Amino acid sequence: MPEHELILLFARPLNRIRARYIISGSVAATLYGEPRVTHDVDFVIFLNDATIEALSQAFPAADFHVPPIDQITREVARERRGHFNIVHYPTGFKADLYATGRDEFHAWAFRHSRTLDFCGEPLVVAPPEYVIVRKLEYFKEGGSQKHLRDIRSVLAISGEHIDRVALKYWLKEQAVETEWERVQGSGQGGQ
Repeated sequence: MPEHELILLFARPLNRIRARYIISGSVAATLYGEPRVTHDVDFVIFLNDATIEALSQAFPAADFHVPPIDQITREVARERRGHFNIVHYPTGFKADLYATGRDEFHAWAFRHSRTLDFCGEPLVVAPPEYVIVRKLEYFKEGGSQKHLRDIRSVLAISGEHIDRVALKYWLKEQAVETEWERVQGSGQGGQ
């Protein structure tokens, strides 16, 4: 199954239940930059009781693993870092769903999201500034160079669409200025 179809396996049902989400991570980075293979799609999602209930109907048990409602409810209740997965059995492709919690950076990203037409389906995507800063956080936590490559790709392809003032603010707020300097040191990403 082509990767765009794998992404739509998750986006279509979320659109049908009118879940408020933004796509982030590698998929967002490739939408703003250069395509690369990924094994999952990251959603930051706002869930309430109604949309939590709707998830199990939107993702049928025959094809998808969806955690029990009580587990999702516990994750959504976390102020920070609430997280769960939905897995498509036939392909093994998964969606990482991150609850919005009380994270002001998530709130900012929702306010500045962009809706893109993706194979005839609307995808709500986090702004590139958010994608860059989160990728820097992931790099800081784990050291994987793929995050820096993704950032450089976003800067090369979509650099003129980046709000440099907002980016500078969130780099400082999320304490990833040192990691950003590493990207700038490559000759790409200068302000």
